[in-house]
Amino acid sequence: MNPAADRSGEAEHPPFPMTRSCPFAPPARYAELRESEPVSRASLKVNGKPAWLITRHEHVKQILGDSRVSANLKLPGYPLQVPVPEEMLQAVPLTFLSMDPPDHTVQRRMLAPEFGLRRMRAMRPRVQEIVDERVDAMLAAGGPVDLVAALALPVPSLVICELLGVPYDDHGRFEHWAWQIMNHDISDEERGAAHYELDKYVDELVTLKESEPGDDMISRLIELNRAEPAVEHSDIVSMARLMLVTGHETTANMIALGMLALLEHPDQLAAVRDEPALLPQAVEELLRFFSISDAGTARVAKEDIEIGGTVIRAGEGIMPLNNSANHDESVFPDPDTLDVRRSTRSQLAFGYGVHQCIGQNLARLELEVVYDTLLRRIPGLRLEKPADELRYKDDAIVWGLYELPVSW
Repeated sequence: MNPAADRSGEAEHPPFPMTRSCPFAPPARYAELRESEPVSRASLKVNGKPAWLITRHEHVKQILGDSRVSANLKLPGYPLQVPVPEEMLQAVPLTFLSMDPPDHTVQRRMLAPEFGLRRMRAMRPRVQEIVDERVDAMLAAGGPVDLVAALALPVPSLVICELLGVPYDDHGRFEHWAWQIMNHDISDEERGAAHYELDKYVDELVTLKESEPGDDMISRLIELNRAEPAVEHSDIVSMARLMLVTGHETTANMIALGMLALLEHPDQLAAVRDEPALLPQAVEELLRFFSISDAGTARVAKEDIEIGGTVIRAGEGIMPLNNSANHDESVFPDPDTLDVRRSTRSQLAFGYGVHQCIGQNLARLELEVVYDTLLRRIPGLRLEKPADELRYKDDAIVWGLYELPVSW
């Protein structure tokens, strides 16, 4: 055990987040840390504060399943990834993503039925219609097109708008606000304004649905809470805002990255096209392969915890790196190779434990429908620009592509 790990000279520790040197691989340093120092110190780029990096699969699961760690981003020591002034941070209401039980449990129980397998199966025909409409528009326009603008972003935006009961005509506004909130490189004033405008928009929408309900998630949450009061109006606003932001951003990034990977690995693309039954397995492998958000599993210790022979003290920030865990050689042999036939039952792209992504079934549904439709309807799809010349989201919390020019 190493109870006296070096807690001095924080500036000497490597900066985090670490840059991906290749779009198809995690930062090279992750593999070195898994081998030599699986529980190690880093210095957050955003503010220079220290945090622990957890890089092995077994340890990431251990931390994310431990009730002695907290997801509360207002606690001292929490490794926040955006430069938010303390007074602003304390004034912003917590979303259920940043709550601990029992508050988290109450809201998760309300939301869970909205993303259950039965509702997802019922949604599949409509998701297919949405994807077909976007592909129809692509084919009518002719190539080249930007797959991000033409398909990857509109599909999840349309789906989450319909699910929540949000007018799709407003999608450009909330997409812009979401981008500002999740961007590393904008000013505090811009980020604060985005939070304010988004909160105001969703608050007005929830207020409207309290008097004029529809067949949508927000209306169902309102009705459920009226029947069995558990949360306040502001909590429903918070839940809806979180679904609106996260319901399109991560899936849009995965749609584009997944197609890029398949186009760059023609043998894997051919396998999925020739054996449609492989598609769910291929989606899981692409999720593992990219693991687009390391920051989404940030935690802070509420008590002293020993992990991997090292003691993490109460109040110290922790980054359980699912991107590193999903490339752990002891769990996934030859992890940097894309293999759509791989068994990925242990992949952690959606996290683990009580905060495992509640929308994962919806994300899987959208990815399966999009990939299947593109492979069937545009078999000659090809890149218009080499992968190393594309613009990647190095400035954002969630890894992705700004554009993906394709033709056929």
